[in-house]
Parts: sequence; structure tokens; C-alpha cells
Amino acid sequence: MTIRPLTAADRPLLREATLANPNWNGGSSTLDNVDKTPEISHYFANFPSSRDFGLAHQDDDAVHAVAWLVFFSAEAPGYGFINEGTPELSITTFDGHRGQGLGSTLLAELIRQARSRGLTGISLSVEDGNNARHLYARAGFRVAGRNGNSDTMFFSLLPDTRSGY
Repeated sequence: MTIRPLTAADRPLLREATLANPNWNGGSSTLDNVDKTPEISHYFANFPSSRDFGLAHQDDDAVHAVAWLVFFSAEAPGYGFINEGTPELSITTFDGHRGQGLGSTLLAELIRQARSRGLTGISLSVEDGNNARHLYARAGFRVAGRNGNSDTMFFSLLPDTRSGY
């Protein structure tokens, strides 16, 4: 198994991952819904912009999980938008591969790469009841706001001056 960077050629894969995210609880969103809803399709349609980046966990030719960071503007924010300087995380482990630590592995590497690029934080949106919330909390994401039935969470990439890390 390898971890590789995502490229523009992965947009169809990110489209599928973006569909999986609102359907985490057995929802009925379709690719047509994803494509026709700008506030959803902007998670993959122009990936990568000059600052966006992400990773795929792959075994041979099959991708089992993806994680990517997208920068949004205040005029067209994502669901977990904090500000224009904070990218929003999207992460998907595809059916049949959950519970194997792939999401944790990708998240840890994405955080490492974000830190090396000088970013100060990462945001995300997670709906109530989504078990991925445990992954985010273990990684150090903290609730920063609330929107409907979802929390916006934030991970600071700055050293914790209280602890010296």
C-alpha cells in the first residue's frame, strides 16, 4: 500500500468521495445532486487550486481512502469555513476499508504536510452522529462553531505555547 499525492486527474475520484460524505448515514444523495449543487461540487470541481492538496491511500490500482484540503473564499465558503487562510478538510474511507486506520494514517500525513507548508490550521464540518468525529477529536480537532446539525471543528497547526509543543 502506498500514499500518493492527489492531482487534477483524481477529480473523478474526489467526486465519488464527495458523494460518499453526505451519504455517510445511508443518505440518498446522487452524483447528479453533487454535480448540480455548487456548495458541494466546489470540494472537487477545481481541485487542486494553487494552494489545495491531498493524499490517496492506494493498493495496486485501487484507492481505498482520500483526504484533501481545499481553500475557500468568504463569497463561496465550505460547510466548515473559518476564514480564507484556513483550508477545509474532506476525508473519505471507501466502503469495505473502514476501521483499518487508513483515515488516521492519511490525516496524520496531511497534518504533517500542512505544517511543513506553513499553514496555521485546518477546519472541517462533521454532522451529529458521524463516527468520524472520534477520529477528528483524537487527532486534536476542537469544536469551533455550529451550523444546523453539524459542528465546525478546527485543528491548530501552531505550537502550543502552554506545553512547549
